Amino acid sequence: MENKIKLFEDKKIRVTWNEEEQDWYFSIVDVVGVLNEQEYQAARNYWKVLKLRLIDEGFEPVTNCNQLKMVAEDGKQRLTDVANAEVLLRIIQSIPSKKAEPFKQWLAKVGSERLNEIADPELAMQRAMDYYKKKGYSDEWIYQRLLSIKIRHELTDEWKERGVASSKEYAILTDEICKSWSDLSIKEYKELKGLKKENLRDNMTDLELVLTMLSEASTKEISKSVKPEGFEQNQTVAKMGGNVAKNARKEIESKTGKSVISTKLIK
Repeated sequence: MENKIKLFEDKKIRVTWNEEEQDWYFSIVDVVGVLNEQEYQAARNYWKVLKLRLIDEGFEPVTNCNQLKMVAEDGKQRLTDVANAEVLLRIIQSIPSKKAEPFKQWLAKVGSERLNEIADPELAMQRAMDYYKKKGYSDEWIYQRLLSIKIRHELTDEWKERGVASSKEYAILTDEICKSWSDLSIKEYKELKGLKKENLRDNMTDLELVLTMLSEASTKEISKSVKPEGFEQNQTVAKMGGNVAKNARKEIESKTGKSVISTKLIK
């Protein structure tokens, strides 16, 4: 996505950060105007027609597209139809434009890669390694990050076994572990590092990553022993697992005289 948005460098695409949802939102009319090479009013009319076509295709833009206030051409804040990256890419698929074609080809490529990775999970690990190397991470950090992904998957598998059902519950439990060991929620941790949509773990120091792994591995092992049932019992276990890493963190900080929690961004 990052590379494809560079196609818009010479055009004005209004974008805003939604603090509540922790996501970037793009003006749909602006994107439509760029892809169709239309002025604002023509793009706005096109979007009205496209909405109806999307409904016929089984996609509900009215329920999937929010309205947020953005600065209009007259300088005033006006409600504008916006979409996050996922919804925006779906809309682009229905725009018959040469400028939209690179997005469509990219989506097809990504889809093909993911299907291949389902058949052979090792490909996903190799893709992750290649991604981190291109971003400039050290080999030592990459191996640690991949290990953290493995531990994370083992924990989520354990949660499934213990009756954790929804992605919202997964997010709450993950946040509980983070708060227990670091004294910061994931949102607070990201704010400390100046992050928005970026992955927090991709910006952790070696020590922060190790303690995150310890907290999640401990949660998994305690869960296997205690065998919690349902969300509330799993939440208690998550705090216990996080506290194991918190004790380690406190011990390190008492010996070094400095905080483990860092504002440093890795790379």
